Amino acid sequence: MKNILVIGSTGQIGSELTTALRKQYGGNHVVAGYIPGAEPKGELAEGGPSAIADVTNGAQLADIVQRYDIDAIYNLAALLSVVAEQKPQLAWRIGIDGLWNVLEVAREHQCAVFTPSSIGSFGPNTPHELTPQDTIQRPKTIYGVSKVCTELLSDYYFTKYGVDTRSVRFPGLISYVTPPGGGTTDYAVDIFYAAVRGEKFLCPIAKGTRMDMMYMPDGLRAAMELMEANPDKLIHRNGFNVTAMSFPPEKIYAEIRKRCPDFKMEYQVDPLKQAIAESWPDSLDDTAAREEWGWRPEFGLATMTRDMLEKLTEKLKG
Repeated sequence: MKNILVIGSTGQIGSELTTALRKQYGGNHVVAGYIPGAEPKGELAEGGPSAIADVTNGAQLADIVQRYDIDAIYNLAALLSVVAEQKPQLAWRIGIDGLWNVLEVAREHQCAVFTPSSIGSFGPNTPHELTPQDTIQRPKTIYGVSKVCTELLSDYYFTKYGVDTRSVRFPGLISYVTPPGGGTTDYAVDIFYAAVRGEKFLCPIAKGTRMDMMYMPDGLRAAMELMEANPDKLIHRNGFNVTAMSFPPEKIYAEIRKRCPDFKMEYQVDPLKQAIAESWPDSLDDTAAREEWGWRPEFGLATMTRDMLEKLTEKLKG
């Protein structure tokens, strides 16, 4: 890759991915795409070029690609699961109509495209334990439906037009950098904020509800390593199961209490979040990613918890 456009660069994943890409490829080679009202700030604004990049405006995207000689697009524009369920039409317009624009621009200008999928692409009829790479995908949320369409449309553009499309099915991503913004797995970020602040945590997910999770540094590596992978080795493209850990709320609570013994948690279940969580896998089988491009997570629950508490304590002190 020579020059990269990150669409959604100020979002939960994009803000950290843009910074990581600039460290690897050089600041001037990574354009931070954003929408009005969500402009890059601080290091994100100062570390390289930025441009308004609205996925619903194909002509605008084409102009950026030509202006900066873009050859790879990370398309992160999407509403998170809970927000999408509240605004299904907007979720579709951004997630699918927007993706179509990105893929058309990529076809016309020979760009590679990464558009993340999610564990939300699975549904209640999917095997919940060690969910296979290739299995039934019948989600019951607009978020999940859009992610299945993302995978299929991306595969279509590869087989029909030769567009180099790739994606991973992200589990819940845990980060100390960007606050959560409406995802079902956000409790696994919020719980750390409560612990560091010395507050009681009201958990919106019921005891015993397991979901796959990943520390953001591993998530960033997964996206970047897949885009650098040898295409000749890729049997699957859109999208790869990737995972690092799976746990219910009581397990992450117990891990945090090892370092914060006075920390308290109570359950206050959110019906919408709980219903979505129960429709998702308990754990994923990421054998295909391991075999086809060498995927390996670096963080487990204990190492992530230690790092999250240390980094978040520093952040909140500042």
